[in-house]
Amino acid sequence: MHSLLRTNKDIEEIYNRQMKMVYRICYGYMKNQHDTEDAVADTFCNLISSHIVFESDEHEKAWLIRACSNVCKNKLKHWSRTNENIDDHSDLQTEDSIDDTLKIVLELPDKYKTVVYMYYYEEYTSAEIAEILQKPKSTIRNYLSEARKVLKKKLGDLNE
Repeated sequence: MHSLLRTNKDIEEIYNRQMKMVYRICYGYMKNQHDTEDAVADTFCNLISSHIVFESDEHEKAWLIRACSNVCKNKLKHWSRTNENIDDHSDLQTEDSIDDTLKIVLELPDKYKTVVYMYYYEEYTSAEIAEILQKPKSTIRNYLSEARKVLKKKLGDLNE
């Protein structure tokens, strides 16, 4: 995309290409459909109001991963979320489209979740993830290693 002004068609094309990925990442943070949908909407609103010019589809994808992660983190920091009663959400169930392994990945601590998702589901290298998340490569490799240990234990528990 080379113009700073996006048409409705441009936004619709980006949405159609990236919505499932953005939804999965947001769901991993928000843990319920309603908050996830709000976060997805906020992410695409941020895209609409931004003046970012994407150099490639990969740049677009990386920007959206970072943007939706930041939207979710900001929502989770908001004071009203910390005062919610867990019983208010007992009727909510996970999305059928999210497989069992991905559900476990999405339950990982935030520092692991995004990195594991990007590595295994979006097929970024650890170096690419480090660049996108603006973290040292060694930190990303450590997160992946630590997350694998947690996943091995959790997935092993499922098989027993």
